[in-house]
Amino acid sequence: QRMYITGGVGSSHSGERFTFDYDLPNESAYAETCANIALVFFAHRMLQIEADAQYADVMERALYNGVLSGVSLDGKRFFYVNPLAQHPELFRYNRWVAKRQKWFGCACCPPNIARLLAGFGQYVYAQGSNEIAVHIYAQSTARFELEGRTVQLEQRTEYPWKETVQIKMTLRAPAEFVLALRLPGWCGNPQVNINGKTVRLPAITRKGYARIRRIWQTGDLIKLTLPMPVERVEAHPAVRMNGGQMALQRGPLVYCLEEIDNSAHLNDIRLPRNSRLMAKYEPRLLGGAVVITGQAFRRNPAGWNDRLYRADQSKTKSIVIKAIPYFLWNNRKPGEMLVWIRE
Repeated sequence: QRMYITGGVGSSHSGERFTFDYDLPNESAYAETCANIALVFFAHRMLQIEADAQYADVMERALYNGVLSGVSLDGKRFFYVNPLAQHPELFRYNRWVAKRQKWFGCACCPPNIARLLAGFGQYVYAQGSNEIAVHIYAQSTARFELEGRTVQLEQRTEYPWKETVQIKMTLRAPAEFVLALRLPGWCGNPQVNINGKTVRLPAITRKGYARIRRIWQTGDLIKLTLPMPVERVEAHPAVRMNGGQMALQRGPLVYCLEEIDNSAHLNDIRLPRNSRLMAKYEPRLLGGAVVITGQAFRRNPAGWNDRLYRADQSKTKSIVIKAIPYFLWNNRKPGEMLVWIRE
């Protein structure tokens, strides 16, 4: 009840703290980068106690959204706080700025990001007495010692852009153990096959992990497919700031609108429920990213002159919106940003 959709925590600038359940303002969100990193640490420790995918889901959400947003693509600039909406003019009147900074007087966030990313491998896998668990899907190779036997797993994937993960097994001799694959909570129809044969997941899934026990051999190939349709996400009705609005999510990534792609006055945009949303990979955008486009409407600001209020007579025009992953925002030039879009 106190976590942003981005995995950010700590909604109040005053005291850098929590307030009360469902109090999640967007423009004034604090969601300090260090707090988001701490949530990754906490979720990981909970996973060490119990292999429950709800903890890995939170860990992944915070990592791919609320943590990565804290550092620029070139790794040289940092956010201390991570709002879910931005209007640059607002920052003329408080101590936070509208773009990432090279350093801070209290520079806790930059080294915290560095140590998290440097130790990323420890969050990907876990090992039990006769079990290997895969918590996070990422291109990697890892070796494990299971009761004196060396097991190597090689992940081949372009996750989170693409929905397919391949895991290749290498062993000196056949061995029986459990391979536990996390089935993310955001994925409605995960599929697993081994050497081309489909695995029936309901019978072997426990607390969000597909626990595959078998005698493994060198060359065994596990293919995991995690369909990633574009999802419209709504907030709990008690989150008063987000009534009548939706957020866009694809896989583990939360998306946002930026002024550079959609012009100013993002709050004038309305995204109908029946709008068709398309995901497309753009290799030249911000190092390569999947963007979401769709038909929307924008309120026409004409005719207001100097009036602050008037009887409802605004007209709308059809536009195409473009949303980028939240963690990539503010890597081009400062401007408006919005996660929650009017319906």
